[in-house]
Amino acid sequence: MMAEKGLYYDPTLVRYTEPYMDDNDAKNTGGKFRMIPHFEANARRCIATKGVKTVLGTGAEGSTYTHGTQGLEFVALVKQGGMTPAGALQAGTMNSAEMMQWQNHVGSVTKGKFADIVAVSGDPIEDISETQRVKFVMKGGEVFRNDLTPGTIGSVVSR
Repeated sequence: MMAEKGLYYDPTLVRYTEPYMDDNDAKNTGGKFRMIPHFEANARRCIATKGVKTVLGTGAEGSTYTHGTQGLEFVALVKQGGMTPAGALQAGTMNSAEMMQWQNHVGSVTKGKFADIVAVSGDPIEDISETQRVKFVMKGGEVFRNDLTPGTIGSVVSR
């Protein structure tokens, strides 16, 4: 029905498969009503359904999944949702732009579109977890670098 109606699917896997959900169930029901395996199975079915376009959700509404950690969602689309790394990247760029009807302005690196770019050190097609290691962001032509050494605390942005 989603494919027939041209609907998009936003599983927001990280937000809805947080470990505390199973912990709460284990505490309250002895693990009888674990929802995470059901949610993951449903996400895989929806993602695999021909004609349903998956988009990348954030779930960053102030819960334990904070802004700036959306790289986790790319990884979840691949590891939990069964997408290819290329499919996950398209979910977060082209598909999301199309869903918002902004595809003429954002979603791909194309002449005439806004050129906000995220750079990582490696190839996210080979290792989707590269999306968690952003080295710089170009926003409106200005470069913002992440010069932190992995594992350090604080916030360093140089321009």
